[in-house]
Amino acid sequence: MPAPRIVAIESSCDETACAVVDGLFVRSSVVATQIEIHAQFGGVVPELASRHHLTAVIPVVREALERAQVSWDEIDAIAVTEGPGLVGAVLVGVQVARGLALARGLPLVGVHHMEGHLVSPFLGDAEREPGEFAPHLALSVSGGHSELVHVRRLGEYVVLGRTRDDAAGEAFDKAAKLLGLGYPGGPVIDRLAAEGDPKAVTFPRAMLERDNLEFSFSGLKTAVAVYVDQHGQPGSRQVLADVCASFQAAVVEVLIAKLRLARRKAGTSLVTIVGGVSANRGLRAALERAATKDGFEVRMPPLRYCGDNAAMIGGAAALRWSAGLVPEPPVEVYASLGLDEGRARP
Repeated sequence: MPAPRIVAIESSCDETACAVVDGLFVRSSVVATQIEIHAQFGGVVPELASRHHLTAVIPVVREALERAQVSWDEIDAIAVTEGPGLVGAVLVGVQVARGLALARGLPLVGVHHMEGHLVSPFLGDAEREPGEFAPHLALSVSGGHSELVHVRRLGEYVVLGRTRDDAAGEAFDKAAKLLGLGYPGGPVIDRLAAEGDPKAVTFPRAMLERDNLEFSFSGLKTAVAVYVDQHGQPGSRQVLADVCASFQAAVVEVLIAKLRLARRKAGTSLVTIVGGVSANRGLRAALERAATKDGFEVRMPPLRYCGDNAAMIGGAAALRWSAGLVPEPPVEVYASLGLDEGRARP
């Protein structure tokens, strides 16, 4: 049976995206970002995000079809992110997907945003072969999530641990704002950290010594604020790089320590990292070292599939379509829903 060809739409936050996939093979992936729009406000403004999705979504869909060199007659189904996310933003994608499905007489598949991220390390395209979606342990780290997820099979996800407060990506953005680095802060801190000394500043590693799988990054953010209050803004690029390197080292050390503990408890031989923070070079390098030391396999999404994109939504929809796990009704809209709750399950 050939892999289903799916047009997927993603609009859960500040990226308007569309992709065409054949199963886990990505024929095209188009992302229209709103970073410059929101940067002046230091974060995503929900109302602005929704407005810009309205103007961007149809051109993005057209471009994805053109790049994939396919027509609507060759499409098997339409997939769309139904949440979690900013409700107004999610609604734009869902309503467009509903309209297209009705107009073209195509089935519609709603996808949990985080399930899409879980699929992202297994996507393939012209530059790499798709992988087989198999049981594994996933470290999901982004601006809104920091979770350790035991993926037993498609649709069966056990959240082993999550953050008690700030997500890792949120901590990066808040630290960057405190250091005057602008938004989004994660990529800037990552670049500067490569030039700095990770031992220059002693920042806290919350929950590190506890035998649980929970995270906490609010104290680390506060520690950066205290540092700036006591020492002022870094007076040179080297000092700034040292602060960034020390901050990043604190985040990465906790993430990797909890991941290693979770892997031992779950008994998995395959580990992935997903979400926007999975693009962090320090985290990727630390995970590779842990894999070598502990003897497990690791898969990471290419950088182009780390952030929000529609290819991962299409891939997840294709897996559900092939497995007969399409939810009913086909699409709902929700702002918050855990991977281990409700419609995220089979």
